[in-house]
Amino acid sequence: MSAAVEQQQYQHEEQGMEEAEECHVTYQSLDMLAEHGVAPNDLQKLNDAGFHTIEAIAHATVRKLSEVRGLSEAKVVKLKDIVKQLVPMDFKTAADALEDRKSLVTLTTGSTELDKLLEGGIETGSLTEVFGEFRTGKTQLCHTLCVTCQMPVSEGGAEGKAIYIDTEGTFRPQRLQGIAERFGMDPAVALENVAYARAHNSEHQTELLKMAAAIMSQDRYALIVVDSATALYRTDYSGRGELSERQMQLAQFLRQLTRLAEEFGVAVFMTNQVVANPDGMSFAKDSTKPIGGNIVAHASTTRLRLRKGRGENRICTVFDSPTLPEADCQFAVGPSGICDATE
Repeated sequence: MSAAVEQQQYQHEEQGMEEAEECHVTYQSLDMLAEHGVAPNDLQKLNDAGFHTIEAIAHATVRKLSEVRGLSEAKVVKLKDIVKQLVPMDFKTAADALEDRKSLVTLTTGSTELDKLLEGGIETGSLTEVFGEFRTGKTQLCHTLCVTCQMPVSEGGAEGKAIYIDTEGTFRPQRLQGIAERFGMDPAVALENVAYARAHNSEHQTELLKMAAAIMSQDRYALIVVDSATALYRTDYSGRGELSERQMQLAQFLRQLTRLAEEFGVAVFMTNQVVANPDGMSFAKDSTKPIGGNIVAHASTTRLRLRKGRGENRICTVFDSPTLPEADCQFAVGPSGICDATE
């Protein structure tokens, strides 16, 4: 009997190790640089300036690092040389790139058809944008992902926490409780694993990303939600005179989001608003277009359009993706988040 228990315990440990390997940490802590002769006070300066990982330093330009107060150009060059040895940034074969992609984790959306359309769910390590009119399920999808990202990898999760940046005041923690109960999770634990912040202006929104990088370097996170990424830029900058400044600031915000996705291997999921398209004819099937123009279009890896269907049903269309074919599917918005469409 004891042999059987031991065997079961061994299998359980082995499974735990496999899952831990699947959810490997993609970043390296700044503390590792101390072993390479970087002074502790220099590490503190980098930390205060928003560089929390070795990857963050590797991806930054020399000019950006030189702006850190107290770091001379000679120190920056030396730092870059050290980091180059720790972070692979040279060419690799397409075969190696394919192997890397095989280890990518996807987050289930809660709907079987939607997961099938997205070939598994929302991809980690890249930026997914969802846009549509009001009441199409954008915020409900954000809430559902905040819970599903905490589930085991075998069940469509990533065993990580979530960060939720809310710009429209639509975050409702009680929704997370209902979704957690549906997936058989403890609602109290699910709520503890979601870090929430309300952004009040576009500058604060960018500042929150720096805070997000700091807390993500302390624990395992799997998802960053920004709902919505463009709302505050739309109100803080008005008219054609401020359009170029708005687009420049928005581009920098999206670049930071992409950097966090690559640095920490998290899924970045952002919602976008739409505007009536004056070029489109009024009787066209869909006369709206996402705001943000080419800046947002180029920053997003995958773009999804949501439309209203019959009753509680919604239609999701793959608008732009490097791998997914243009297709659509139906899902529903229920009391416990995103679920399969009803007849």
